[in-house]
Parts: sequence; C-alpha cells; structure tokens
Amino acid sequence: MPTHDPDVESFLLVLAAQRSPRTVDAYRRDLTKLRVFLDAPVASADPVDLERWLASMRADGLAHSTAARRLAAVRSFFRHQVLVGARADNPAAEVRPPRRPRTLPRALSPAETERLIDAATGTQPRTLRDRALVELLYGAGLRVSEALGLVKASVDLEQRIVRVLGKGGKERIVPVGRPAADALRRYLALGRPHLDRRHRPDLFLNVRGGALTRAGAFLILRRLADRAGLEPERVHPHLLRHSFATHLLEGGADLRSVQEMLGHADLSTTERYTHVSDRRRRETYFRAHPHARRRPDRPRPAKDESA
Repeated sequence: MPTHDPDVESFLLVLAAQRSPRTVDAYRRDLTKLRVFLDAPVASADPVDLERWLASMRADGLAHSTAARRLAAVRSFFRHQVLVGARADNPAAEVRPPRRPRTLPRALSPAETERLIDAATGTQPRTLRDRALVELLYGAGLRVSEALGLVKASVDLEQRIVRVLGKGGKERIVPVGRPAADALRRYLALGRPHLDRRHRPDLFLNVRGGALTRAGAFLILRRLADRAGLEPERVHPHLLRHSFATHLLEGGADLRSVQEMLGHADLSTTERYTHVSDRRRRETYFRAHPHARRRPDRPRPAKDESA
C-alpha cells in the first residue's frame, strides 16, 4: 500500500531496482511506522524525533532487533535523501541503535546430551545417520552449516579428525572423539550406501539421496529430543555446539584451544562460555557442599552466665 509520502515512495522506487519485493515491503512498513509516530512526513524528522521514536518503541516492549531494523530503514531513507540532494545531513547517522541484551548461551547437561545421543539407537540407515550427525555436532562442536557442508573426504576416521570449512572460507582441523568416529564409521559402512541414490559427495544425505538440509537437521534433533524426554523446542543444532564448548571448559580445557576448535575469530566470543561454566560450578557447589546448603535454623544454646 502507498505510504502517502512522496519522498518515501521515491526512495522505495529506487530500492525496488536493487532489492526483493519482500524487502521493499519491509522498508515501507518501517517508514510508515515513523510517519504515523511523527504525524508528519518522514523527511521532516530530526535526531530528537528519532530518539523519541526509539524511546517509544522501548516503552512498548518492542524487541531490540525490531527497533534496530526500523532505524536501519530510516538511515537508508535519509542516505538516499542526501544522495539526491534533498537534504545536507542524515539525522539518523548519529542515533545509536538499541543494544541487544547479551544472553548467555544455553547448554545441555552431560546427562541430557547422552540421552539425546542414545535416542538415535538402531540399525536403520536413517538412525545411523542421525546418530552420526548428533555425535559430530556435539563431539566436534560444529555449526550446522559446517556439518552439512562436509563431504566424505572431509573425515579422517583413522586420525579421528575432520576438516571443516568455517566462516569466511577458513579451514580448520577439529579432533573428534571415539564415539563420534565409531558412529561415523557405522553410518558410512551400513547407512549411507542405502541413502546414496544420486552418488553425491555430501557426507550427510536425506532419504531421497540429496544433501541433508538445515531444516532436516532441525527436525532430526527435535524428533530425538522428544524421544529422549527433552523439550523439543529447546533442542537445536547450535545447542550442541554450546554444550561442546561448555563441557570442554568445565572439564578443564584452556580457552585458546576451545577458541580454535570452535573457529572463533575473536576470543571474547569464546569467553561467553566461561560464564556458563562458572554458573554451573556455582550451582553444583551450592547444591552439593555441606556447608553451602541452606540448613534449617537451630536453636542457639543458652549462654552460661556463670562463665
């Protein structure tokens, strides 16, 4: 629907030549929100107006990501205004987007992880594939895109290593434990040949012989989580990566080694897992140590006045 704002419509026409219709519609909605808030043309906004707009979104409880997206749309609009000479400045340039709250990654406990893995027990080709996938996601801490991007040649079962192509096209070598290596060996010998109808190089295949997709991996984990008595909506491929990092640190692994195995460019990204590990240690301490547990109040002994 038209925004009834000639400047915005002009901007959207230019945008339509570069972006998809869905993106153009999203920009239209975001800019219309600002026009309604101002009760004036979008081009009339100044930095104070935009700060008030962000404050109103916070007051309404809008997600940080939504507010940031709307501000990005406004920035693009004013960038276009400057480019065509309609105004000399971009009032949105100095307005800071809302900070996303830094959430700690959640992780499964070691016992929950074992239940999830054991839910993929059987000799059917799909079950062997599912077991190998879960063991590899947890045993090597791979991103789901990295696991699904593997080919058969990426895995060296004798050396128990996997060559992973990570973000930015950077290759790294990650060790895998014996359970993951054994699960991969069984899958490659007894499961994958029955799925390989198209002679594809991909390591993980679906039932039609094509490459396993992200959606397929999510469904596999949810199905296994339900079977293991876990919350299916809580379990996803990245949760196993979180669990891999957390359990390594809890086991005494040094931060730099975990950073290399995860393929993090910045050590601060890996440091988030130390908070999870510290929190787990505190919870264990207060639950297990006799002097840390809360005990019922005991009557104090009466003072001996004769002493």
